[in-house]
Amino acid sequence: MDQLTTLDAGFLKAEDADRHVSLAIGGLAVIEGPIPDRDALMATLAQRIRACPRFGQRLRTRPFDFGAPEWVADPDFDLTRHVRHIALPRPGDDRELFHLAADVISRRLDRDRPLWEIWIIEGLSDNRWAMLTKIHHCMADGIAATHVLAGLCDDGIGQGFASYIRAAKEPGVQGLLQGIPGVNPFSVLGGLWNASAAVTATAVRTALGAAEIAAGLLRPTTTSLNGPIANLRRYSVARVPLADIAQVCQAFDVTINDVALAAITESYRNILVQRGEEPLPDALRTLVPVSMRSAEAIDKTDNRVSLMLPYLPVDEQNPVQRLRIVHSRLDRTKSHGQHQAGHAFVSIANRIPFPLTAWAVALLIRLPQRGVTTLATNVPGPRQPLQLMGQRVLSVFPIPPIAMQLRTGVAMLRYAEDLFFGILADYDTVADIDALARGIEVAVARLVAISKKRKTLRGRRGMSLVGNV
Repeated sequence: MDQLTTLDAGFLKAEDADRHVSLAIGGLAVIEGPIPDRDALMATLAQRIRACPRFGQRLRTRPFDFGAPEWVADPDFDLTRHVRHIALPRPGDDRELFHLAADVISRRLDRDRPLWEIWIIEGLSDNRWAMLTKIHHCMADGIAATHVLAGLCDDGIGQGFASYIRAAKEPGVQGLLQGIPGVNPFSVLGGLWNASAAVTATAVRTALGAAEIAAGLLRPTTTSLNGPIANLRRYSVARVPLADIAQVCQAFDVTINDVALAAITESYRNILVQRGEEPLPDALRTLVPVSMRSAEAIDKTDNRVSLMLPYLPVDEQNPVQRLRIVHSRLDRTKSHGQHQAGHAFVSIANRIPFPLTAWAVALLIRLPQRGVTTLATNVPGPRQPLQLMGQRVLSVFPIPPIAMQLRTGVAMLRYAEDLFFGILADYDTVADIDALARGIEVAVARLVAISKKRKTLRGRRGMSLVGNV
């Protein structure tokens, strides 16, 4: 039997707890036109969809959660129920496309059918068309969903992006033991001692991380970004060249994720100030998913994530100092073992009888959540441009979910030469979503300008030193 894990089933419970929530995730691919012939496109998608068995399966649940939901073959599977065609009024601009994406993602998937849809969208301006993939979160996390999207394209997965997932490259405890020689008893004892010390240190970090997660969830925030949500959504996007981010990374010795989160932080700060709210140090506790997917599980359609809950420094006005604080807080959060704690919790929950965990999760999810303000998830995407039926995929915008009183969510996806941001928000309380998207682009541009100025000043100092020799 192919059953849902506790984590997978938790997304169903989160959806059940709030009738305004649709826990689907998505990817919006904008493709160079003209749009292919409909019959040819359907035949191509049908062939490629068969490569993923999950697309032909639906959920079978047990009464009163006495057993985990199971994936079973849908005897009435019909591709036309899942691949929809729609046209924007010509010439459709990007704003209309994003409005449509928000409308599609806000509607719940039918649980009596396989939990996915593909929307073929025509009528875009500049001789373009789009494909929106929508998958329930119980079926896949962001990496798995992006993997599926790449599989629908002409080159398939190819090299894909497995090598860029941190968890796929990290050795586990077994990796620590594999290097112990078998001939020298002192080396064996030394290796076992080192392995034991490593396991003990991991356990300590895990316990510390668990305490921090619990404290973060229990300590309430006080911003308008957290609260009840309605059933309508807004969606907006930002796009930043990876070359610009790389320049900032080089100038300040930080990571791509640091720069992206610093830009998101600045944009949220501006939104809070514009709303007349003080950007306090604890105003933006952020749920940051961390992939725990190994290289062997890269093609599995399920959820393999843990989490971190750092405070993003919206109280800091200086962009460089803000970037450095983001970098140091993420490093500290990682070293304190929050993602290990989350992973350990999920692993333990999977070993407890499902009815107990299902009832506990259902109870906890229905409690008002005021400790976390927003979601920020970063997914590695294909490094090479994709094609679908010989046509170039120009951009891929991720669509995150929102639930549990998080009124906004930001997903980042690296594709080809750009970093794409997709922002989903509650329609009634986040009318300024476009300002949030533009603020991310402006924040990165500011850091790029500072990096260039810093590089120029260093060059002048170097020339001055040479001249004085």
